[in-house]
Amino acid sequence: MNPLSIKDDGRRWLTTVAAIPPRTVVTVDDRVTADEAYRLAVSGTGLAWHGDFPNARNLLAAMSRRCGSAAGKPFRDHRIHQARRARILGRLLVPLDPGHVLPLRRGPDVRAACTEVYGPSETASLVSLRELLGVVGAHEWRVNGVEIPALGAKIHPHHGVFSPVRGEYVDLVARTPLPSKELAFDIGTGTGVLAAVLARRGVERVVATDTEPRALACARENFERLGFPHVETLETDVFPPGRAALIVCNPPWLPARAHTPLERAVYDPGSRMLNAFLDRLPWHLEPGGEAWLILSDLAELLGLRTRAQLLRTFERSGLEVRGREDTRPRHRRATDPRDPLHVFRAREVTSLWRLTNRAAPVPD
Repeated sequence: MNPLSIKDDGRRWLTTVAAIPPRTVVTVDDRVTADEAYRLAVSGTGLAWHGDFPNARNLLAAMSRRCGSAAGKPFRDHRIHQARRARILGRLLVPLDPGHVLPLRRGPDVRAACTEVYGPSETASLVSLRELLGVVGAHEWRVNGVEIPALGAKIHPHHGVFSPVRGEYVDLVARTPLPSKELAFDIGTGTGVLAAVLARRGVERVVATDTEPRALACARENFERLGFPHVETLETDVFPPGRAALIVCNPPWLPARAHTPLERAVYDPGSRMLNAFLDRLPWHLEPGGEAWLILSDLAELLGLRTRAQLLRTFERSGLEVRGREDTRPRHRRATDPRDPLHVFRAREVTSLWRLTNRAAPVPD
């Protein structure tokens, strides 16, 4: 193994998660053992792989097993374990030549996937194998799409935009009676799946908002593919201007810190988005209209929020519950006993809260 620095190697560091490159990097190949690789990675050393690509994947899996499991531990310890595991596994690195060419034996063609995420490249680079596999996987999602029965079509997620693989919350939006078909807001649209479902159901005008440019680009591409030109997109923090008779929001469900951009679709520190949505909702909801808040009770099961706290937030914001639609998750984690949170996911309920203004808000 030969020590080098990324600077000395002349390779640019690639990351989408603001990961800090290792100060020390050693070159390794098929001869390194999993125990040795794990020990080096735990010490903070990066491992620049120059062997067979499938063997690199096998080594990553072996290192992952050595990280252990957080099953049965409190949620906070689970998150600490996840972050530590990500740091350790992120230190197995692979080189990319100019044009995002992977110069490893039996290496796949990653050029299109990398260009979508990192842009064109005329220089050599170094990237975490774990991140590269995520980039390639996201490219396959984008090409193949995710079948959405409620649409009778596919949604194509982009890298860094949460894929609508949990169909139960989409079905809630597809089956709940519409209060109006004139105008709807979809807050935090992501891939645009819920806005698309509303458009498919005949809502004449839909405005989809998000704070992430990559999410809006993804949503626009999906709307164009589905033939919904009347669905508008707007980059803004929570609400667009004006009022609507229907406002839909599927905020991050867990009040905890996100470790990656993709995790921001699931984790919301201090419930910032949820509270901002509820606090400002009365000023954007038409009289007699409904807001559909789609929320899992996983945070309650994990002890991160109580049902009483959620109901008090509704009351504080001047909202009342007109009704609620519940469903059970159908995703594979809910039935996988190997999942560290299986005991909670097996009891999880996802709800569509039908909220309305308790009284018309009075201007300051």
